This record gives sequence, structure tokens and C-alpha cells, in this order.
Amino acid sequence: MQIQPHTDRRRPLTATLAMAAVAAGALLAFQPAPQANAQQAQPPSTGQQLGGPQPAGAPTSFADLAERLSPAVVNISTTTKVAQPDRPRGPNLPENSPFRELFPELFGENGPGGGGGPARPRGSLGSGFVISADGYLVTNNHVIDGADEIKANFSDGRSLTAELIGTDPKTDVALLKVEPDHPLDFVDFGDSDGIRVGDWVLAIGNPFGLGGSVSAGIISARNRDINAGPYDDFLQTDAAINRGNSGGPLFDMAGNVIGVNTAIISPSGGSIGIGFAVPSTIVENVVDQLREFGTTKRGWLGVSIQEVTPDIAEGLGLDKPAGALISTVIDEGPAKKSGLRNGDVILRFDGQVVEQMRDLPRMVAETKAGKVVPVEVWRKGDIETVDVTLGLLEEDAPVINASADAPSDPSPAAEALGMTLKAIDPQARAEYSLGDEVEGVLVESVDAAGPAAEKGMRPGDVIVEVAQESVSTPAEVKDRVEKAGEQGRKSVLLLVSSRGELRFIAVSLEE
Repeated sequence: MQIQPHTDRRRPLTATLAMAAVAAGALLAFQPAPQANAQQAQPPSTGQQLGGPQPAGAPTSFADLAERLSPAVVNISTTTKVAQPDRPRGPNLPENSPFRELFPELFGENGPGGGGGPARPRGSLGSGFVISADGYLVTNNHVIDGADEIKANFSDGRSLTAELIGTDPKTDVALLKVEPDHPLDFVDFGDSDGIRVGDWVLAIGNPFGLGGSVSAGIISARNRDINAGPYDDFLQTDAAINRGNSGGPLFDMAGNVIGVNTAIISPSGGSIGIGFAVPSTIVENVVDQLREFGTTKRGWLGVSIQEVTPDIAEGLGLDKPAGALISTVIDEGPAKKSGLRNGDVILRFDGQVVEQMRDLPRMVAETKAGKVVPVEVWRKGDIETVDVTLGLLEEDAPVINASADAPSDPSPAAEALGMTLKAIDPQARAEYSLGDEVEGVLVESVDAAGPAAEKGMRPGDVIVEVAQESVSTPAEVKDRVEKAGEQGRKSVLLLVSSRGELRFIAVSLEE
């Protein structure tokens, strides 16, 4: 079974996107789709917006909607020049040898010396749609990735060369521009946040090279994470989407684009009713940035986060698992400068509820750098609001590091939570390859039957905090664990440095 971005290559061509996930015990992978070989001639476009009001109830037919929207949907064809591999090196024979006539391929200009042949074009096909009368088009990044030439083929038979304005591989969105001789019909983005599971949708595209193909279905699910990128939030639909639909629009019944068809789950490359579209709220934000800057400019918070599990929520005193737990605050980052701390749980970001950890990266990315954002956090039993001025996300964002000095005087060992604890001394730093910046209490051994072992604690781990308080001696760890038990806690929250990475774990206090 495969998850596939659906572009087709006319020749054996590797997919320009790849991702893997496991579903129903099968491998899910991306593949890139074709254009129509024949298109019906249609009247010239008039440069009008083709959507309309949302009708009530289920449609008796999709014909009028499909006819109205099709002129704004294009087939995307690309050409990529691929150098031919070196030819075999021929033997070093005299110029008058008869073997030169029998095997000319070995002794031509690409014979001895082994030069490669001329570059040969390879093509791929996908879908796209017009978003402005002056010729801006949207498609998937994987449809045009690496292309030397891009063509937009319209339903009236025209074929226009498209210029690449910008791409965003993290959301698989690309913006193109053509220069039409008259205004183009176009479609608008709708509100994907308002679309509901069970709502009717219409897909128009270029499956298997059959341009202008229309399929209908419903929204099957929302907020799907298929491990395609850091901002996954796909709409799932059962409308037939196949290889070649990549980059094409998913419409609501008003004719507005509520998603860009991007991937499918399939055992064979054909539709089995599980397709995925990037929501229009994400696409529109990316397109606006590509149109203005030619690239994306995402906000940057400067934290490392982890999921708030039920036992971590209990250890923090939260009523239920929610939000994103900050495990590390990057030095000199926006969060650090604004006063956010390790152990804070971000509950709201710029007024939006952070229901789960994976919500936060999208929220931050969609917020402009330089904006002052209120961040509501759960901190040691209270809710506080911290104003953060977001930075600009760079590809070479700082590596997350802890920084502190090790305790100078070793303290006696202690037992807690099924672990033997000791102070960090030079011998321990050498034995476990602990950097000078690592501070806390060393885990010397772990009882395999103890509660710490159940949470994956290992010798060489370093306990940095207990119940959100820094610790530097084994006695401090033991005292704070006992205090948590006296307060009626079912678990105690530890911040642990393990092989150079920080993570929170909640260890049970119950016998």
C-alpha cells in the first residue's frame, strides 16, 4: 500500500517527493501524474471569478459546477533534461581495424574516452489551477520540482510556458505565473477551517493524463498527519484522486478551493477512496508569501517541545493532557528572550487553543516574524501569559544546547524511583561522554523492575529537574520525589538529559 503524491512520469522517473508511514501493516510512500492527451475546445475565458454561493443540501448533479469551474483548472507538464550515462569504453584498436566498423557505438565520439551522450528530456504531468486573472497558478511542489521547462495546458487547448515564482517543499506548494493574452478565468480560496466531515467536495484534475477529469465525494476526516512534512494537517476525502491529480483543486459546493490534492493511499497507484489535500488556509498563507517574497518567511519561537501525555499532565497538575510541553528553550531565541522556560506548557498561542503538541508548529509557522504574540502557559500550577516577539525561521536554526557548570563537590549516592543516583564527577563525564555543559544528577544504575525502568531510564542519563525544580545532588532528587508523594501526586515529573537530548518523563509514585 502506498501514500503517493500523484504525478506521473512518462519515462521511468523517481518521485520527487518521498515519505514513509505505516498503515494497515503496509508501506505508505509518495509518488509523483499526467495531463490530458485530448482536450475539448472551449470559448475564450473572460477573466471572471468562477465560484458562487454555497447551495443548501446535497446536489442532484455536479454538472453545472464542474462546467463552470473547469476553465480555471490546468494540466501541468514539465520537461527535465537528464544527461545520458557514460557509454562503455572501447578497446584501444588501430584506426583501420574492422572491429571499428562492426561496433561503431564503441568507437564514435563517445567511444574510447567514455563521454556521456547528449542530455535527453524527461517529462512529468500533474494538475494546477488559476488564482488570478493575470495568470498566477498553484500546483504541488513535487509536480514541478527540478523541471527545466513548465507548461500550463488549458481546457481551451492553449499551452503557455509557466515561470516558477516560488516553492515551499514543507507544505508541497508551488506558485507559477503565465503571461496570457487576455484575462483568465480563476477560482478563489475558500475556508477550509469551516469545512466539515461529511461535506460534499469536487476534485478536477489530470489523472493518468486524462485532463479535465471530475470526481466527487465527501470530506472523510480532518487534521490528518501522514508524516509528509512538519506542518501536516491534511483534509482526507473519498473523492477519486489518482496519479496526475497532484496539484489540482478540491472544491466545496460553492466552487471555492478548500484544498490542494496532494497524496493518496493506494496498493497499486489507483484510487481506493483515501486521498489527502493540503487545506486552503495553509495554501493561501504560503501563496501570499511566495507571491510577495518568492519564498516563505515563517515565524520562529525557539523551543523544543514534546507531547503532554496523561501521566505528564498528572505530574504537572493539569486537569487533562493538552498543549505543548517545552523541553528546551534555545539560547538567544525569541522564547528565551521573552521569559519562556523549560517545563512551561503552552496552552494558547496568539489566542488560539493548542489542543495538542503538533498544533503549535503550524501556528508559529503561519505567524509573521516580528509580531508580538501572547503565549498562555501553564507554569508550576498557575496560568501565565508571556508576550513573545517571534523571530524569523532560518534553515540553520541554532542547535539546542543546555548550559551550566557541574557541581564541584561530589555528594553521597542515593536511591529513588528504582535508580541509584550519584553526583557527576570527572570519571562519570568520561565514562558516559557527558559534556561540560551537562548539569544535574547522574543515574548510575536502574532496577529493571522499578518505575524508572518502565519509562526508559538508563545508566548514564542525567536528571536535570524534579517537579520543575533544578537538582544538583542525589539528596535533592530523593527529597523532591518524597515531597511529591506527600502532596498526593501519582507521578513525579523529571527533566532528563539522555544522550545529549532533553525530554520530560513522568515516573509513577504508586507502589
